[in-house]
Amino acid sequence: MKELELKYGCNPNQKPAKVFSESELPFEVLNGKPGYINLLDALNGWQLVRELRAATNLPAAASFKHVSPAGAAVGLSLDEVLKKIYFVEEEHISAQATAYIRARGADRMSSYGDFAILSDECDESTAKFLKSEVSDGIIAPSYSPEALKILKSKRKGNYLILKMSENYRPESLERKQVFGVTFEQLRNDIKISEDCLKDIPTKNKNFTDAAKRDLLIALITLKYTQSNSVCYAKDGQAIGIGAGQQSRVHCTRLAGNKADFWFLRQSPQVLNLPFKPNVKRPDRDNAIDVYIGSESDDLLDGEGWKNIFTEKPKKFTDEEKKSWLKNLRGVSLASDAFFPFGDNIERAHKSGVEFIAQSGGSIRDDNVIETCDKYNIAMAMTHIRLFHH
Repeated sequence: MKELELKYGCNPNQKPAKVFSESELPFEVLNGKPGYINLLDALNGWQLVRELRAATNLPAAASFKHVSPAGAAVGLSLDEVLKKIYFVEEEHISAQATAYIRARGADRMSSYGDFAILSDECDESTAKFLKSEVSDGIIAPSYSPEALKILKSKRKGNYLILKMSENYRPESLERKQVFGVTFEQLRNDIKISEDCLKDIPTKNKNFTDAAKRDLLIALITLKYTQSNSVCYAKDGQAIGIGAGQQSRVHCTRLAGNKADFWFLRQSPQVLNLPFKPNVKRPDRDNAIDVYIGSESDDLLDGEGWKNIFTEKPKKFTDEEKKSWLKNLRGVSLASDAFFPFGDNIERAHKSGVEFIAQSGGSIRDDNVIETCDKYNIAMAMTHIRLFHH
């Protein structure tokens, strides 16, 4: 098949819409009917997880929304706290399932209605977890018979399931049209490896093995995130992604706030929230974000909490949040381009960042290095810009 008709383009009024290739399309539709944005998510995400798999030698996954990852991760085991905040109910979960659970758990609010991207075969363990989540579709290189049966039952049988060809290699030049004008460029096939982390201008030059892995995860994630973008990573997964901001410090703040929320979800105050047993996962996620955030008074002072909790929770005070966030350490941070000022480092430090990778090349590199040295942060200059649009 060289051409595929789509439901519509970016919006329902944009019809007709299709995708086509001079050769065979590199994916097969096993179930459902794809939309324009579905395929943008699927094909961008596939590149991301394929590179993560190659860089770490671990199963990888991403959770995509609107052509940027809400999360990305590799298949490292979960402790009991993460199992609870990620809603893991199965006792035994596969490495591929763990990768997707981590990817979706980075920012569960943003992952609502995501496109799931898997580097390896979708097995029964992964499909069982996905069955209970609100998701628009999935792409993977293969599916076990059990997994395919489970996924075909989602969304009243309309869940989009794509099978990607592992052998597909695109042409070196890529093209797209904007307002009738065709753009052409060499595909960004630069390889991200530990070689990118060798130029370390800071006084602290010590990167742990875990930090190197997390920086590779963050850099590869940024390669497929709409720019400007910044990614915080820890323990084999993104924990905060700031995408598509015009100011880099706003990327750093946005991603840092998401990383803080990720860690605050692990606090005793959140873990012990008295949810009613029939509250659905998306409603729990919304309630937790409100409880942690600035709108908590609206939830607790009114009557809304009665629909969610068995009893009124105690307020999570700013002092308690600050005290808990002091425990967040060992975080890695990557940027898709240089940091122009030290204010980015100041913000990163507040979210436990101890390792940084960025391109370098700012006229204020000296200020950025000085700020890193102030907090004993190890920073590598990759000399690679990773803008993506």
